[in-house]
Amino acid sequence: MWTVSKLARACGLSRTALLYYESIGLLKPASRSAGNYRTYGEKDLARLLQICVYRDAGLKLDDIRAILDRPPDGASSVLKRRLVELNGEVEKLRGHQRAILLLLRNKTSFGRNKVITKDKWVSIMKASGFTEADMRRWHGEFERSAPGEHQEFLEFLHIPEAEIRSIREWSKKAENPR
Repeated sequence: MWTVSKLARACGLSRTALLYYESIGLLKPASRSAGNYRTYGEKDLARLLQICVYRDAGLKLDDIRAILDRPPDGASSVLKRRLVELNGEVEKLRGHQRAILLLLRNKTSFGRNKVITKDKWVSIMKASGFTEADMRRWHGEFERSAPGEHQEFLEFLHIPEAEIRSIREWSKKAENPR
């Protein structure tokens, strides 16, 4: 028999995580000892290890529940769907990389040549896979982490002063995505 702490430790989890998994039904409620302590058996250990494997693979808790509550061959559709989602996320990140590389290539022209306008910048971002929401988050993060450089960048794009003020105001109010 396993206690909460020993089972959590055996799986590299916190005690809180184990109790949370139990509270949402991923892990079956533990039996109770004579002293009213939770106790878990080998089946519980095996299930928790499966949960950890799926979490390490990036699956959401609802997906893990769906897999564990299906016959063993039922996991395939959930795993394939998650793989498609991950491919989309990776492609979006590659778009971000392309945008940054383009910026780095053009870095020497910042401040010397006035070749990039706001419209050109927006078209580069969109071509790199950024949505309007992505660009707003980008501005919010830029404003939060480097407000002076954000101001300079907006000026570099030849954006009118009033519009720069507006962009910086909503950037400061943007939710931090983390």
